[in-house]
Amino acid sequence: MQKLLLLLLLTASIHTAIAQQAYNVAFYNVENLFDTIDGPNDDAEFLPGAASQWNSEKYNAKLTHIRQVMESLDFPIIMGVCEIENKGVLTDLVGQEKRYGIVHYESPDARGIDVGMLYRKDLLKLKESGRIRFVIPGDSAPSTRDIVWAKYQYKKENLYVMVNHWPSRRGGAEESAPRRMAAAQHAAQFIDSIQKHDPAAKIIFMGDLNDHPQDAGPQLIAGKLKPQITKQSNSFGGSYNYKNEWDVLDHMMVSENAFSGNLKVSANSGTIHSFPYLLTEYKGQVVPNRTYAGTKYLGGYSDHLPVSIRIELQ
Repeated sequence: MQKLLLLLLLTASIHTAIAQQAYNVAFYNVENLFDTIDGPNDDAEFLPGAASQWNSEKYNAKLTHIRQVMESLDFPIIMGVCEIENKGVLTDLVGQEKRYGIVHYESPDARGIDVGMLYRKDLLKLKESGRIRFVIPGDSAPSTRDIVWAKYQYKKENLYVMVNHWPSRRGGAEESAPRRMAAAQHAAQFIDSIQKHDPAAKIIFMGDLNDHPQDAGPQLIAGKLKPQITKQSNSFGGSYNYKNEWDVLDHMMVSENAFSGNLKVSANSGTIHSFPYLLTEYKGQVVPNRTYAGTKYLGGYSDHLPVSIRIELQ
């Protein structure tokens, strides 16, 4: 009798594992993923003849590093990225991994960097994608990264994913805040439009917002979606280190309805990943193991740590 009961329990657990699988949805600021070709954008800083001496060897090492992160994240079902030069670097990153599709749009950013998205074609169907382009205060034309979005379908459920890289804090946090608020307002308007026209759709918002959770821009989005990344999401208290202080710049937020259904977010799964190889020591402090410090090549990964949430497919 005990053997029969054990067999039934084992069979039930196997069926549950088959019926429900969990995957990471991740975001990663990969820190200046440029190719080595002189393109039409402002890429002079990352060319073989530049002070950085950016060459094929360093570029291929960078791709290998990002693939290592993807492997450590169990090959995310979706991975948003920022600080990429163009679609070509994502094509090189995917390489022979044919399970991934790419969503990318060329941004008008002054530094020539874009945002993009990789997604598992074997698990999700891409229904639609686009970009949100806007003018920020003080500019006469668009000059910052677009917000890139994609609409995916799993069974009969729709999932919208938004990838952000808001304007930097250059010139001071307070002085530059209106620029990030412009990005926040456009993102919020898009969220409102989804929830009005497709209220059953689920939303995952992610990105390097160059703002902390308590700042006005993230707070505007947090009024519509539920934040998943906090200072408690890793032992260091953040995804980025500035002047030896850790804080959260890389965010993920989800709609309330994302916690149920055939595609659902696992509660309390928000994580800032601090794999040992992503960290190094500088002047007695643990900091991200970055690719460059100024023009000095360090050979590391990024100045940001990747963040993720878990989703379950049934």
